Amino acid sequence: MNARHILVANVFFAPFSYGGATVVAEQVASALVKKGGYRVTAVSLCARNDLAPYVVIKSQKGSIVNYLINVPEHRSYADIYNNPEVTARLAELISALEPDLIHAHCIQDIGTGIITAAEASHVPVILSVHDFWWLCERQFMIKLDEKYCGQNPVQIENCKGCVDNFWAAKMRFNHLKSMSEKVALVTYPSQFAKDLSEASGFAEGRGVVWENGIKPPDRDFFDKQAARRTRDTRVTFGYVGGPAQIKGWPQIEQAFTDLKTDDFRGLVVEGSRDNSWWQEKHLRKLSGTWEIYPRFEQHNMDDFYAEIDVLLFMSQWKETFGLAIREALARGITVIQTDSGGTVEHGAVRPENLIPIAAPPNRLRDAITQVLQKDKRNRPVYPVVCFDDQAQAFAALVDQVLHDTERAA
Repeated sequence: MNARHILVANVFFAPFSYGGATVVAEQVASALVKKGGYRVTAVSLCARNDLAPYVVIKSQKGSIVNYLINVPEHRSYADIYNNPEVTARLAELISALEPDLIHAHCIQDIGTGIITAAEASHVPVILSVHDFWWLCERQFMIKLDEKYCGQNPVQIENCKGCVDNFWAAKMRFNHLKSMSEKVALVTYPSQFAKDLSEASGFAEGRGVVWENGIKPPDRDFFDKQAARRTRDTRVTFGYVGGPAQIKGWPQIEQAFTDLKTDDFRGLVVEGSRDNSWWQEKHLRKLSGTWEIYPRFEQHNMDDFYAEIDVLLFMSQWKETFGLAIREALARGITVIQTDSGGTVEHGAVRPENLIPIAAPPNRLRDAITQVLQKDKRNRPVYPVVCFDDQAQAFAALVDQVLHDTERAA
């Protein structure tokens, strides 16, 4: 039997990668190819001033070819979610490549034209929702005051105080909702994301939970972890977000400022591309010994996780998944986290380490103090879905959609 040909659309894709959803798209694509029976091609975007607007360039990493559409820097509000020029390029690619199925993975900036072009060529679409771009023009349901919106369900009439042009936002909301009815299936990384989206009128009855995978620890990870703990017996805390309110840094800063002990370490990861997130001044007031850890990628993440015993995940908004939490749990690392939407669905965090959003800093300080007093570093490894598992689950969804499509033909 010929290999199933999947065209995956993601705003970024290797060799030009950025963001957690891109990691998932790339890893699942590679796992499908490795599994056998599937061929994957990618389409993504670039923004280069040295190339003509909307020209298509071809790149390749490993066995996956990536077609990049060059978008101009300045585009209209509507072009961000429904760009006729991008749609035309997508239609040309679909016609030339003749995929069996399109995986519209993370398509902000690409826009809904991928669905339009697929429909014109009678190619079924699986749409994956990773954040709230389909419900909120601000993508993460974070208001202008940097606080979580909290709507459930989302009703566009309640967004008037948050958007620049309500009627443009309403047109966008209605368009995206209508386009969701044209896909064969919608996947969500958590039950929370699925429930909120469908309650808001998005793709009602078309959704399934397709949990994100992670890169499992390498074979030598636990040896590295044990060697570091022997070398330095202090508990080490790690934080992978930026110094922003919505990620909970003010709570972390206050909790560690108020601690009466210094016998521990802390690492904050410089996740920006231009080293703009962290400076030493952010850490001077904190008890303990704190350092800035350089940005890391999938291939060297074990080096960071081997250095920490406790992951701090204090998000102040309802997220759809929580990749870092699963990475830590798979490596036997204690997690202190907020009750932030889909991030809690693993069910592996101790009750005393699960902190309500907007709780005062003393609640976090108490959890930190317990860890320091009881030294709960040696927690069991929690079984977490890996990328191969995720690809296997996606293959089953692809086969079901194609089977249904062929029956209906």
